[in-house]
Parts: sequence; C-alpha cells; structure tokens
Amino acid sequence: MKVQNYRQVEGREGPPGVVMHVVAGPAEGAPTFAMRVFEIQPGSATPSHSHAWEHEVFVVSGRGVVRGANTERPLAEGDAVMVLPDERHSFANTGDDILRVICVVPLINGKMPSTLSSD
Repeated sequence: MKVQNYRQVEGREGPPGVVMHVVAGPAEGAPTFAMRVFEIQPGSATPSHSHAWEHEVFVVSGRGVVRGANTERPLAEGDAVMVLPDERHSFANTGDDILRVICVVPLINGKMPSTLSSD
C-alpha cells in the first residue's frame, strides 16, 4: 500500500495552465489503472480530443465545464464524469479558483495510454 499527497508528486505541465500529477500508475506498481490529479488554472482547458479508452473523472474542487462534440455541461465539486471510448471531450476551468479533478485511465500493456496533451 502507498499513501502520498498529490502535492508532493512532481507535476507534468502540458497545455498552458494545465498540470498533471500521476499519483498511481506503473511507477507505483499499479497493474491495471493510472490515477492522475489535474490542476486547471482559471481560463485554461485541456485540448479537445478523443481516444480509444474510457476514463472516469471526479471533480475535487473548483468549477468548470466538460465539452463534448455537441454538448457542454457545467461541472462543480463532487461531480463525476464518465467519458466513453472515442468520445470527444475537453475540460475547461470557468471559475475563479483552480479546477482540480481526479482522472482514472486504464493502463495499456502496463503503460500509461496517453500524454498530458491528450487528457
């Protein structure tokens, strides 16, 4: 068992205003999933994209929107999002504080399936 505070895990910067902390993944011996904590600054967003795997997202704090191909849904603390395989999506911070989300993705052959630019 490993317990750690995500703030002590080195963040990977991606698009401007987006930082990802991998808190559980291959480096920690996770065999099936990776858990990442994203911090999205006010006015910033992840790029719109899709991929062949599902992922689940939980909003820890802040406010924002999740954008799909033809939809936009508001997000707030406590919301959960299921992104299906090949579903176009982007997460944007529309609030005044950092939008923090936990994002869980499956490992593919024991490796992270994406980079910060695609999640």
